[in-house]
Amino acid sequence: MMMKRTLVGMICLAAAAVAWSSDTMQNAQLKTSPQIQETLRSIIGSARHPDLRWPDFPLYRVEARKFYESAGYSLAWIDGRHPTPQALALIGILQNADQKGLNAEDYDGPRWAERLAGLRQSPSDSDLARFDLALTISVGRYAAALHLGRVNPISIGLKIDVRSERHDVSTFLRAGLVNAADPAAVLQQVEPTFAGYRRAMEALHRYMELARQESGEKLPVTKKPVDPGQSYTMAPGLASLLRLLGDLPVKAEIPADSALYTGALVEAVKRFQDRHGLEPDGRLGPDTVSQLNTPLSFRVRQIQLTLERWRWFPHSFSQPPVVVNLPEFRLRATNEQLKVALSMNVIVGKAYGHKSPVFQKEMKYVVFRPYWEVPPTIQRAEMVPNIAKDRNYVAKKSLEVVTPGGQVVTDGTISDEVLQQLRAGKLRIRQKPGPTNSLGLVKLIRVEKPAELAAWALRHNPGWELERVEAAMKGSEGNVRVNLAEPLPVLIIYGTVAVDESNQVHFFQDIYGYDVELERALAKGYPYP
Repeated sequence: MMMKRTLVGMICLAAAAVAWSSDTMQNAQLKTSPQIQETLRSIIGSARHPDLRWPDFPLYRVEARKFYESAGYSLAWIDGRHPTPQALALIGILQNADQKGLNAEDYDGPRWAERLAGLRQSPSDSDLARFDLALTISVGRYAAALHLGRVNPISIGLKIDVRSERHDVSTFLRAGLVNAADPAAVLQQVEPTFAGYRRAMEALHRYMELARQESGEKLPVTKKPVDPGQSYTMAPGLASLLRLLGDLPVKAEIPADSALYTGALVEAVKRFQDRHGLEPDGRLGPDTVSQLNTPLSFRVRQIQLTLERWRWFPHSFSQPPVVVNLPEFRLRATNEQLKVALSMNVIVGKAYGHKSPVFQKEMKYVVFRPYWEVPPTIQRAEMVPNIAKDRNYVAKKSLEVVTPGGQVVTDGTISDEVLQQLRAGKLRIRQKPGPTNSLGLVKLIRVEKPAELAAWALRHNPGWELERVEAAMKGSEGNVRVNLAEPLPVLIIYGTVAVDESNQVHFFQDIYGYDVELERALAKGYPYP
């Protein structure tokens, strides 16, 4: 009996194998039919897919060709004339690109439902090829946008080169996504790993939901600020808004008919002010009311722009970087466990022509009691006119005039000849080491606690604890350079949104107008990446 059952089972398995083999062969023939290959080759060759929202794809022509050549110009996302599970998952991701701070329109989000419906209507081989290629290009664009952002920072005047961070789209799609069990998890691998980025992404989802709940009611701007304890007829509306934002606890008792601005409501306003870069005094003045009346859709946009900027920076470092956020005027250093180990205020240039730069580089050394080498633009526009008015200006400001090689010419009264050479740029100005030096007693980022930051940067250098750092800063020797045992990555970023370690969302002023510039660049369409 056992033998008969085994024999019957073997016959059934053999029959199933023949049927499977036949189906597989037919599907393979479909995926590489002459019409499919011709359609793929033609569209890729032209670098233009007329079905796409953004039809031209010159940057992806080589990648698309590699992707399909590697599989004999067969379909990647179609199985038996139906979209694969991976294709359906990816389409869902593209349709919800706003959840990543992207625009679903850039990846044909609104068009996929109609395309899927078309696959159920006996599509031709050419239709299948066009669908397949459209998905390949759209997913490639989406992955690149997650990885690099949508705007090339160089195009808006920032010295950030993302070219070294570009990944091989063809290999990523073929090896990572075509047969992926979880395409969403694979795509997450190309996103930034910064804790600040991840928290901002969570804040985006939260504020998108809050924006849908917002009533749109505006608070009136009063002639005089409303102080705690005073009457305020809009107290119920204010309480409703602050509950929505989370600044007023759900359990806080505020009578619905109360017209008094006091108690928990004042404390909630203080929390709101603190999160929006205002003095947390609890007064309802014009600036506070203006921030309260800012639409939450605007806050959503701020978060989206901040996420875009995070994507411009390298995603991996030799060690956790020091991060400075310019609009926040704040520096944070994280340890190997990605916990904030050091946090302090920074001094940020705000005047026109003196904007602090946005960049990424490695700090390789620390200089104690440094010289400040005056930049040529400041020397020409500020220093020389001041010297022309007061020939003792150099002595009064602890400056000295030096040759291009660093030889001191004078630190006293400036003669006509020296002034003429300064105007011509043949001599330069530097500031002597000391407490009045513009760089301070240690050459780092201009920060609130320079000794602590120097000690952090030198923490891998044996013997350079805080006490020795402070001694070097107070010593008499100038321009002492100490090379770091391990280069320290430094990121100077620009985000008008920051989410702290307790997941409190903070919003800041667009001090340089960079949000406006980025918004303008994004509005031009989808030429990049």
